[in-house]
Amino acid sequence: MIQLKSANEIAEMKKSGRLLALTHKKIKPMIRPGVTTWEIEEFVNEFLEKHGATPEEKGFQGYQFATCASVNDEICHGFPNKKPLKNGDIVTIDMVVNLNGALSDSAWSYAVGTISDEAEHLLKTTEEALYEGIKQSVVGNRLGDIGHAIQEYAESRGLSVVRDFVGHGIGPTMHEDPAVAHYGRPGRGLRLREGMTITIEPMLNTGDWQAKVDDNGWTARTVDGSLSAQYEHTLAITKEGPEILTALDDSDE
Repeated sequence: MIQLKSANEIAEMKKSGRLLALTHKKIKPMIRPGVTTWEIEEFVNEFLEKHGATPEEKGFQGYQFATCASVNDEICHGFPNKKPLKNGDIVTIDMVVNLNGALSDSAWSYAVGTISDEAEHLLKTTEEALYEGIKQSVVGNRLGDIGHAIQEYAESRGLSVVRDFVGHGIGPTMHEDPAVAHYGRPGRGLRLREGMTITIEPMLNTGDWQAKVDDNGWTARTVDGSLSAQYEHTLAITKEGPEILTALDDSDE
């Protein structure tokens, strides 16, 4: 069942989203060769606690961490660990913030030091594909319009779109209806309504789109060892257009 949110609920989710975005802003300068994703994990735990928030992923279906930290061929749900990142790596940090019961969800991929042209193209295109999907997130459009825009943009630039993991509704709980695929046909699927809050989070690969899951039951990676990246925003569907709830002003500290 889809839960439409009131203006007050969306305003509270936006406060959560701004804190999440600020967390990413603080993480960005930490990303360098030699740092570990465990150091990022510890920072996120401490930073959210300092600001009166909690990491919603921690404890979800047995997941033990505040962040997902996915490196190179890991598509999503990578475990933070104490292995130093290397020059040329890419890493995606994904997290869900609970601030006074309001949730927000956002993932960003980062370059570690100097990365290859292939990796640079992947990061740039994946972020741009996210915004192509957001452009379609208007009242009266359908979910297929979002997925099609992302798929068309990605494939026209030589990248593939992961099918096994999708965006979702979000609000009082982390995963709600509807599922938001990042591929599809225009004019198909559920019609978007004012008050819906969803995540759009395309995962693009430089090789095949298919995924496999590690023995830990969580971490998904590309079947062919190719690179994968992800960018994600939480947004509200409003009569004025899509409102990104996990955006950050340059003035925010």
